[in-house]
Amino acid sequence: MRRRAFITLIGGAAAWPLAARAQQAGKLPTIGVLGGSTAAAWSEWVPAFVRRLRELGWIEGRTVAIEYRWAEGRNDRMTEIAAELVRLKVDVIVTSGSPLLAVKQATSTIPIVFAVANDPIGIGAVASLSHPGGNITGISLQETDLAGKRVELLREVVPTLRRLAILGNLGNPSIVLEIDGIRAAAQTLGIESVTMEIRRAEDIEPGFEAIKGRAEALYICTDPVVLANRTRVIALAAGARLPTMIALADFVKAGCLMSYGPNYADQFRRAGDFVDKILRGAKPADLPVEQPTKFDLAINLATAKALGLTVPASLLVSATEVIE
Repeated sequence: MRRRAFITLIGGAAAWPLAARAQQAGKLPTIGVLGGSTAAAWSEWVPAFVRRLRELGWIEGRTVAIEYRWAEGRNDRMTEIAAELVRLKVDVIVTSGSPLLAVKQATSTIPIVFAVANDPIGIGAVASLSHPGGNITGISLQETDLAGKRVELLREVVPTLRRLAILGNLGNPSIVLEIDGIRAAAQTLGIESVTMEIRRAEDIEPGFEAIKGRAEALYICTDPVVLANRTRVIALAAGARLPTMIALADFVKAGCLMSYGPNYADQFRRAGDFVDKILRGAKPADLPVEQPTKFDLAINLATAKALGLTVPASLLVSATEVIE
């Protein structure tokens, strides 16, 4: 489904060279935003991105235009939308997660900024973090490095954990790399792992049926398919009485047990700085990929109580957010 969001903001005008050239030609510089999941899933991230643009002088409808597209968790739509944005000749494309590869395949000339990417080097999006090369740059999560920490945190709350289920879209190269990291971390801790493979929404419920009785906790890999079906995933995990770990605090607020990772709204805000520099003439190849330095731990005590779990005081003290 094609959706377009128009956000009207008030602020000062920018007078960057690209904007001036575009306006002389009768066209505002245009940012294409490709969301792999839904507008609802990005409801906190897009405003953070747009606010940062406003602070930098890019006002929608006055000095910049923004085209929003949502793939609803469908890989075929990601490819279609990437091609559409290229046909529109946007000046820069902003995306996150698995759509990055679809955009990379669609263009080698239009600058691309990723607000979130699990392992951009591992999936071949950039040559290196310090010298990305090509037309792509942004903010990396390095999820393979965080996987071990998440498994350790989950083990602290579920000390008897011996079998861990991993929900992940194996059609997403970034998730495949993350799952490898999770398995390695689990093995180090003496924990067996079983993968719940999904590639589309229709795979989610059968996946939960397949792991019934085979796991004592669930690690959810964040992906557009999961984001677009958040309510269903959380409900099925609760129904299976599985303690859950994920990267996003939004899932914890909605009922998951724990999350650990960077603040995605901050990532999108930082993406605004990358876009600003590119619209002013910088080349993505010259903008090093950044990594977050702050990570948030969120815990849902109501969920822990419902599962009969006791969260160690040491974790509660270090938690960024505790939902009661």
